[in-house]
Amino acid sequence: MCRNIKTLANFAPPATEAEIRASALQFVRKLSGATRPSRANEAVFNQAVDDVTAVAERLLRSLQTNAAPRDREDELRKARERSRVRFQKPDVERPGISQPNPL
Repeated sequence: MCRNIKTLANFAPPATEAEIRASALQFVRKLSGATRPSRANEAVFNQAVDDVTAVAERLLRSLQTNAAPRDREDELRKARERSRVRFQKPDVERPGISQPNPL
């Protein structure tokens, strides 16, 4: 679950409240081990999401850096390229598997 939490610091424009809340929700899901809380735990689960959202927003607004803000489109392009490289199929012939005839 936590792999889906994206870095939100030092972007132009800054992270939105919705992005911060989505990350807080993923964090609380990971900690609790529940994607959806039971009815008995729904109130405390939602309160935890609210609390983590508030703390995360305060953190992001308080961080200081000398680095130039990162561009969201550039970061998305780099992530797509990493994914393409990671999941590309090898062009190596494997024994016992028929290969299409290129002609």
